[in-house]
Amino acid sequence: MEDLTPLTNLQQNSEGAPRKKKMSERQPLLLQSDASDYEGSRGSAVRPVRSSPPDNTLVNVHSEDSLAVHAAASGSGDDENGSLDKSGYNPTHHRTLEHPTSNFDTLVHLLKGNIGTGILAMPDAFKNAGLYVGLVGTMIMGAICTHCMHMLVNCSHELCRRLQQPSLDFSEVAYSSFETGPIGLRRYSSLARRIITTFLFITQIGFCCVYFLFVALNLKDVIDHYYVINYRIYLVLLLMPMIVLNLVRNLKYLTPVSLIASILTVVGLAITFSYMLHDLPDVHTVKPFASWATLPLYFGTAIYAFEGIGVVLPLENNMRTPEDFSGPTGVLNTGMVIVACLYTSVGFFGYLKYGDAVKGSITLNLPQGDTLSQLVKIMMAVAIFLSYTLQFYVPVNIVEPFVCSHFDTQRGKNTAATLLRIILVTFTFLLATCIPNLGAIISLVGAVSSSALALIAPPIIEIFTFYNVGYGRYKWMLWKDIAIMIFGLCGFVFGTWVSLLDIFKKHTD
Repeated sequence: MEDLTPLTNLQQNSEGAPRKKKMSERQPLLLQSDASDYEGSRGSAVRPVRSSPPDNTLVNVHSEDSLAVHAAASGSGDDENGSLDKSGYNPTHHRTLEHPTSNFDTLVHLLKGNIGTGILAMPDAFKNAGLYVGLVGTMIMGAICTHCMHMLVNCSHELCRRLQQPSLDFSEVAYSSFETGPIGLRRYSSLARRIITTFLFITQIGFCCVYFLFVALNLKDVIDHYYVINYRIYLVLLLMPMIVLNLVRNLKYLTPVSLIASILTVVGLAITFSYMLHDLPDVHTVKPFASWATLPLYFGTAIYAFEGIGVVLPLENNMRTPEDFSGPTGVLNTGMVIVACLYTSVGFFGYLKYGDAVKGSITLNLPQGDTLSQLVKIMMAVAIFLSYTLQFYVPVNIVEPFVCSHFDTQRGKNTAATLLRIILVTFTFLLATCIPNLGAIISLVGAVSSSALALIAPPIIEIFTFYNVGYGRYKWMLWKDIAIMIFGLCGFVFGTWVSLLDIFKKHTD
C-alpha cells in the first residue's frame, strides 16, 4: 500500500539540542506546518489537548544513541523486575503535541496513506488470482496486514513503557526490540534499524517509479486516440517538470498540491466505478481461479496496495486520544475495513467487467473515444504526477543528511542537496523507461519491499520485543508470528521471482 503521501521527521529546534534523524516513513499530509512550529519534549508534562484544528505536527522521536542509553538503563528485562518496573509509565501522557489530530483526521490520513495507484491495479491482481480466489484472498490479506499493524503499535507501546520514551518510529521500534531482546542478538540492533530504513527507501523509490510510468501511460492512452507516440517520449517530456517540482524542499508549500491531488483522485475513482458497474457480464465469463503460476503476481500487487504500515505509528503518535486508535472499533480497524472493501470492490468488478483484457491500471481499460473517460485518465495522471513529490520526500530525506555531511559550507550542502534530488528523480525516470510493464513493476515492488515491511518485519519485532516477557499460553504468539513470517517470506521469494520473469519475458517480446 500504498499511501498517497509520505511521512518524514521533524527536527528539534531547541537551543543546543542534538540534531535528530529523519523519520523514514511515508507521511499522509502530516506535515502541514513548519518545523519551527514543533518542539519535542521528553519530560513528564501531561500531553496538552488543543481545541484548535490540528496541523498534524509529529511527536518527538529519539536518536539511536539515546535509545541505547535507555535500553541499558532499563536492564533490558533481564533482572527479576524486568519490564514490569516500567508498567506504570504511560507514553501517551508524555507526548507534547502542538496540534494533535482528532479521530476523524487520523482516519482520513490513514485512508490517504493506503489508497493510491495500488487500488487501480487490483483488477489486474484479480486476473492473476481468479475472481473468487482474489475475492477471498484480498480479504484475508487485508486481515493479516491489519493484524501486523496492530502488532507494530503494541510493540511500540511495550518498548516505550520499557524505555520510558513517549514515542518511537518504525526503525526505532526495530532497533529497540533487538536492543532489549536476546543478549546474543543485541549486536544486530543497528543493523535492524538500517534494514528497515533501506526497505522504506526501496519502497518509496519503487512508488516513484510506478508513478512516473502511470502518468506516462495514461497520457499516452489519451493521445493515442489522435496520434500514436512511444511512451518513452512522454517520460522524457515529464522529466523536466518532475525535476523542477521536486526541488521544493518544504512540505508546507506542497499542501495545496496534495489537496488538489486528493480531490482529483476521489472524483476519478468515482467516475471509474460508474464505468465498471455499467453493463456487467455474468460471473461465469471469467475464471474463478487463474493458475498457481500467476498467483505470486497477485500476492505482489495485493501487498503493494495494502502496504500502509509506514503511516501507522506516526498517526497514532500524533492523536489527541491515541487510546482510540486500536481496539475492535478503533480508527485502525475502521480505516482498514474501508480500504479492504474498496480494494475488493475495484478488483472484483474491474476484473468481471474487462476479464483477461484488464491492464495494469483500470483507467487504461476505459474507452478511448469517450470524452469522460479521457477526462478521468487526465485527472488521475495529474493527481499521481502531483503526488510524486510527496512520495519522493521520504527517500531524499533518508539519503540527504549523509550526502550533505561530506560538505562543510552551507553553499556546498545546498548544491549537493539539489544535485541529489535531480539524480534521484532521473533514476526513477530511467527505471520507468526500462520497465514499461506497469502491472509487473507494481507486483515487483510489492513482493520485494512491501512484503518485508508489512509481513516479515512486524512478526520479528514482536518475537524480540516479548522475548523476556513471554509469548502466552502454549507460546501461541510465537507460533502465530512464525506462521505470518513464513507467509511473508514465501510471498517475498516467489513473488519477486515470478515478477522478474514476467518483466524479462515481456521485455524480450
